[in-house]
Amino acid sequence: MSFNSKKIIAVANQKGGVGKTTTVINLATAMAACDKRTLIIDSDPQGNTSTGLGVKQEHRDKDLYSVICSTTHIKSSIKKTIIPKLDLIPTSPNLSVLEQELVNIEDREFQLRERLQEIDEYYDYIFIDCPPSLGLLTLNALCAAKNLIVPLQTEYYALEGLTQLIKTFDLIKINFNKDINLQGILLTMYDKRNKICEMVAADVRKHFGKKVFNTVIPRNVRVSEAPSYGQPVLMYDISCPGSQAYAALAGEIINQEKSL
Repeated sequence: MSFNSKKIIAVANQKGGVGKTTTVINLATAMAACDKRTLIIDSDPQGNTSTGLGVKQEHRDKDLYSVICSTTHIKSSIKKTIIPKLDLIPTSPNLSVLEQELVNIEDREFQLRERLQEIDEYYDYIFIDCPPSLGLLTLNALCAAKNLIVPLQTEYYALEGLTQLIKTFDLIKINFNKDINLQGILLTMYDKRNKICEMVAADVRKHFGKKVFNTVIPRNVRVSEAPSYGQPVLMYDISCPGSQAYAALAGEIINQEKSL
């Protein structure tokens, strides 16, 4: 099974609070603003991506859980968002029990990939927001994806978790999905006034070189405020530093593809 014609991007880090969901929402919004047909899959049982795009709990009955369990066809689970060209497959707390239900299913690692095969032709980009763990939900996302983006908070313990994630990524590439690539490590919540942020950023760039995006996402209060209004920061305040950074990241990814 191959997705060579499309960009399916998993956004993952087993550590929570690193800006993963914020990155999915705002990067996807920036891609849609660039006239790219874009889909977000909310694969985190917390459902923060769905909330951040203004989808209420009562409108999530046709969610990712029902898609994987085959009670809902994936096409009927897709919801339009307030952003033109940006769609969403929402999630609900039901997803939290899916890992236990998948354990005894044959090809459990490829359930999401099989469903995406039915719709990937409709989109230029599909972003999967993974839960903050390395369980079966994240494994399904990494088996479906062509690329992995790792948001990394510029803090003291960042590299420890990153090392474990890269080891897991390498194992998945060997055993399950030879086509997946590490597209980039994204430095988030960067505060140029903080010496630790500067040191961590330098250390990550030393270890991973060109695999670290040039774009850095700054710590920005407007980015933190936007989800409470059910909006991406690019709609909430397009001129703030966070919005400008995510727009730059979208441009960097598009330019990466042009250079291939």
